[in-house]
Amino acid sequence: MRWQQLFADLQAQFEHEEAATEQSEAASRARSEIAAVRLVDRLRGAVGSAVVLQCSGAGQVTGELVDVGPDWLLLVDDLGRDVLCGAGAVRAVAGLTRRTGAGDEGRVVAAAWDLRRALRALARDRAAVQLVLDDGGVLSGTLDRVGVDYVELAEHAVDAPRRAETVQGVRAVVIGTIALVRTVTPGI
Repeated sequence: MRWQQLFADLQAQFEHEEAATEQSEAASRARSEIAAVRLVDRLRGAVGSAVVLQCSGAGQVTGELVDVGPDWLLLVDDLGRDVLCGAGAVRAVAGLTRRTGAGDEGRVVAAAWDLRRALRALARDRAAVQLVLDDGGVLSGTLDRVGVDYVELAEHAVDAPRRAETVQGVRAVVIGTIALVRTVTPGI
């Protein structure tokens, strides 16, 4: 009888130590997995939610998070304007949900849809935009061209369509300095 009690005690002790080791390893794995999550992946879980971004140069930007790319975020603000934020300009985010989205691994098309390509789509649409730079400067006009590391902006008043007579000049802007791009409806 004493042997059975001894074996039962040893078995219980072994199971307790095994459970403690497993719990410790699970916590370590969770920390390791969280350490591999990029902010854009974390933000994918908040698509459809209202968020508040703190952006260098642009300050506080509020809106519904519509989409997230490898280096950009797309919001729709309270006025219904699309706001394209460069992920490098984002300093803090409020309004996140508990969910985290999947990463870009294996999603070749999604990974290739970077800020440059999003800017090319705006240039193709000939939309009037405001560029807010990381130093707080604001430029207005229409994107004419998008290079590897710059955009050409035909500067004109946003309440007028882009026409040769309304263009005040063309400015090359380094993409890395763009904090956000707001679409502007003429007349607003």
